[in-house]
Amino acid sequence: MTVHTEHIGTNRTGIHISPVDSKAMQEFDPPLASRSAGNSAPASIRNDDIANADTPGSAPLPGPVTVAFSMGINALKGDSPQILLDKLGERLAFERIGARLYDALITKCELMLDGDISMSIEDLRQIRADKARHFMRLSETIESLGADPTSPTPSGEMVGVESMGLVQVLNDPCTSIAQSLHAIVTAELSDKAGWETLVALADEHNLTDMVDDFTQALNQEREHLALVQTWYEEAIGLTYGDVELGGDGEEGERSDAIRGVPGCAAL
Repeated sequence: MTVHTEHIGTNRTGIHISPVDSKAMQEFDPPLASRSAGNSAPASIRNDDIANADTPGSAPLPGPVTVAFSMGINALKGDSPQILLDKLGERLAFERIGARLYDALITKCELMLDGDISMSIEDLRQIRADKARHFMRLSETIESLGADPTSPTPSGEMVGVESMGLVQVLNDPCTSIAQSLHAIVTAELSDKAGWETLVALADEHNLTDMVDDFTQALNQEREHLALVQTWYEEAIGLTYGDVELGGDGEEGERSDAIRGVPGCAAL
């Protein structure tokens, strides 16, 4: 069944399941509690680690000497091309992860999807193809700047860590389609924000072609977000009753995106 439901089970982890024991747990020795609260050793250790830690990585060096020279001049002018390269590496890593998230969702839906929501396997494959296309375009863009797309950047490393929980949710056989879509919505929100940053950085560097390419990708990501958010709401049984979507603002974007994708029912 696609629509998410919950049932009363045998969960006995809550404190109220055993009032006597829970009361005993809360009857602690005040002096002991105050001593424990005043212990700053763990915080001191963390502070030392933070103060002495290296960065998680560095932006990759450009290839040709001429490119390195021009980037050095730009850096002196305050244009910070290394930030652009770092964020390009971030989106590259996230688009690769995004394709894998949709691979996992497609696998789950091939077994569990039963037509209760407007999402189809073909819809998911189309979004997955967009992620792969974005990945290839980003790789080409990084190479055009003289850098190596196979060299991880600091922000690229960070999104890998940030995404670990999303990957676990999608690949967990116990999670439902609704729970998986919740993770996908989280990923798409982050992806949209990342593309907005890239558009702004490319515009700051007067890279007109990049601005156009990134804006096109951003618009596709907005469509992805509108679709998966609607599918998630359908999967948890959320309906809008007589409320009509499609006016100004975000809800209008969602309605337009839904109408534009085959297999999706317009709201």
